[in-house]
Amino acid sequence: MSLTIVPGINDSNEKHWQSRWQATQTDAVRIRPASWDEPDLENWIAAVDAAVTTPDTILVAHSLGCLAAAAWLAQNPGRVRGALLVAPPDRFGAGFPQAAPSFRSAEPVLLGVPALVIASADDPYCALGTARNLAAAWGAGFVEVGNAGHLNAASKLGARPAGRAILDEFAHSLAGMVR
Repeated sequence: MSLTIVPGINDSNEKHWQSRWQATQTDAVRIRPASWDEPDLENWIAAVDAAVTTPDTILVAHSLGCLAAAAWLAQNPGRVRGALLVAPPDRFGAGFPQAAPSFRSAEPVLLGVPALVIASADDPYCALGTARNLAAAWGAGFVEVGNAGHLNAASKLGARPAGRAILDEFAHSLAGMVR
């Protein structure tokens, strides 16, 4: 299975686990929206659409990218194998990026594919209960990884081998599913 990487606002730098995973997987593709710094939801949905070239892919989203991936999935049910949604933000939380107001309209709905939300107990951008509620609204499984901040480069997770193990297990579970 291939990966479509859907980073959050400002993209994921070379120290971010998404970039490290992409560097080790030749069939991984990263979305290319018009703006990383002033994201527009419709543009990011279009960027996800352009990046998904095979139904045998898993969306690997982080932060604001989770909202873009979920919005794309709502419009494109069944076009991919599944989605790994890491550290989704609270779109009404105080820390939500002011530069991304269009993302507040991304109402959580059933995603139409198997999905897994991974959340940290001390994420400054989303309380654990809110992350659980998002997972439930999306029809996704939920994994809490303890106190690890926003699960980004600042969390100093490196290549995040524990997270990669979760992705690999999730991918393995999808491989046996009939579509």
